[in-house]
Amino acid sequence: MAWRLLAGVLLLQLAASAAGQQQCLSATFQNGRTFLKCNPLPVLGASLHWTHHAENGTADVAFRAPQQSSGWVAWGINTRGTAMPGSSVFIASQDGSGAVSVLMTVLESTSPSLTNGSLSFDVLSPPSADYTNGVYTIFATIALPNNSTTQNTVWQAGPGSTGNVGQHATSGPNVQSMLRLDFSSGQSTGTASNSRLHRRNIHGILNAVSWGILIPMGAMIARYLRVFEAADPAWFYLHITCQLSGYILGVAGWALGLKLGSESKGITYSAHRNIGIAIFCLATLQVFALLLRPDKKNKYRFYWNIYHHSVGYSAIVLAAVNIFKGLDILKPASGWKRSYIAILATLAGVALLLEAITWAIVLRRKKSDKSSSPYGATNGNGRA
Repeated sequence: MAWRLLAGVLLLQLAASAAGQQQCLSATFQNGRTFLKCNPLPVLGASLHWTHHAENGTADVAFRAPQQSSGWVAWGINTRGTAMPGSSVFIASQDGSGAVSVLMTVLESTSPSLTNGSLSFDVLSPPSADYTNGVYTIFATIALPNNSTTQNTVWQAGPGSTGNVGQHATSGPNVQSMLRLDFSSGQSTGTASNSRLHRRNIHGILNAVSWGILIPMGAMIARYLRVFEAADPAWFYLHITCQLSGYILGVAGWALGLKLGSESKGITYSAHRNIGIAIFCLATLQVFALLLRPDKKNKYRFYWNIYHHSVGYSAIVLAAVNIFKGLDILKPASGWKRSYIAILATLAGVALLLEAITWAIVLRRKKSDKSSSPYGATNGNGRA
């Protein structure tokens, strides 16, 4: 059973990757511009779109990345190596009036002067940029350095104010924003560890599916299906199946997260890690709750119910919070976060509907029981 669940998670990842590629291909640009190829970049939610002109070794490029209006984004090519220093980049930002401009500069060190000037490759027309719906887009036509289709590309995003470019983060996705791209074939090779990024994505999917979907579904089954007499005892086995499947996948994702954390020397996401540990502890308590479950007539059943419900709902709330924290760390394409919000909204809507149905059934049963009881109704003399 576990391998089937894992296969399902991997299929979800492939589907998400395909969705990211489709979102990349379906992007639209100002003035009806179109591009023949695109790659959803692995970090910072960015994507690169281009058309390669083999006859003269040039490329029309559009770089897109989500960012606050006060922030900035950058894209460029490093002709000297794979790191950010030495790169020739285009930086898009806004001034106080909201006008978007593009700065061309060479990053001579890790603390560049950001002086506007010529790049290490030819720019065939003045670059431009726009800012729409929380996304910057940089447009440029460049001559590929050394007439080579394979280049070391870099990209970045950071904070700012009224046109000032502030320092970007020096950990996490901001130090993984480099890859080697073939502008002819579209194939790319990450200069950072692709396997690590792959494992980070698996960690995120495992935790989203387990703590964020299966566990809440199991709780909804226990709360709402048990009201229907025909669903007894099927609701219990469905509840246990969801919870144990969620727990197994969640522990796998949690363990993978600990492994990733141990490999990330100097990079610690304390809040995300601590909430993850708390969720694991609460979920483990829920597993023990199954073993300690007293009979319905046992006098301790009331206290067990309080323990079981409070621990379960606490884990579900913390899981939702931590999934969003994880998305903020991974910074995938915006479709991932929207998809999870849509899932939460769907679960909440179904829960509200079932809550109303449940209360209607319970109240109707109470009314029926009261009217059928020999003491539930009286005649005009006050006697039953």
